[in-house]
Amino acid sequence: MDTLQFHFLRHSSHISKFPKTSTFPCRIMSTALSILGPNGNQPTNSRRSAGRAHCINKKKNEEIGSEEWLAKASPMEVLGLQDEDSLTLTEDDIKAAFRAKVKEFHPDVYKGSRNASSIVQHVIQAYEILMNHISQGGYVQRKSSDPFEEPECEALDIFVNELLCIGKGCLDSCVKRAPHAFSYASDTGCARAITQGQGDNYQVQLAVGQCPRNCIYYITPAQRVILEELLARALERAYYSTEASMLESLIAQANFENNRYQGSTKRNSKHSTKWVDWF
Repeated sequence: MDTLQFHFLRHSSHISKFPKTSTFPCRIMSTALSILGPNGNQPTNSRRSAGRAHCINKKKNEEIGSEEWLAKASPMEVLGLQDEDSLTLTEDDIKAAFRAKVKEFHPDVYKGSRNASSIVQHVIQAYEILMNHISQGGYVQRKSSDPFEEPECEALDIFVNELLCIGKGCLDSCVKRAPHAFSYASDTGCARAITQGQGDNYQVQLAVGQCPRNCIYYITPAQRVILEELLARALERAYYSTEASMLESLIAQANFENNRYQGSTKRNSKHSTKWVDWF
């Protein structure tokens, strides 16, 4: 059972509690898992489903380390660290991974066909983000493995709920406001985040705050993986599905828990208690 199926079973309101001796929950679980499987002959949205399926397959086939992969990869992935490492990650681990990547892709050493300078820039950016998380007390051993109950770090990644986005019809588009972070998806025509870890960028903050549909959210890397997969499955259906309902529920929970995250100091207004003389 993958992570998305786990969240479906955990958060679904259609699954009730039964005695341990009952076999009925097993049939319900089987039905729930089938919902998350292939669509069969179900009707699809002609505007979105065909392109979305192509986009998912293309994403899976992206070459690790390519320009396209680097633009979408999380800081952990850029440095070659596993997600499991985030539970006990230390400064020494980050520095060691950083040195190894810089040594591998330094322009004076790297002899491959990729853009070494661009790769090193992504590596430096990932290093700075992770070190900032460490300095704020992030990436410590957590009691829960559910990122929606206990976020693993500060929410600096971006997620666009394309079920709500109006795309190019938006008068105050995030794509125009922060073109380095957003672009229009060719399969849906809606806005989509093309780079991650940009939560501290001023133009990105303006784009998020001025979105007329309020469909852009700050999330963590672990939350983003689940939400993106859930969104892809929701877009394949031509009607308001269980996936769409669960997507809204998880986004609301992520917003609540991310705001409570102890290590987050971003977007907290600064003020002084000292007297100010006005002239």
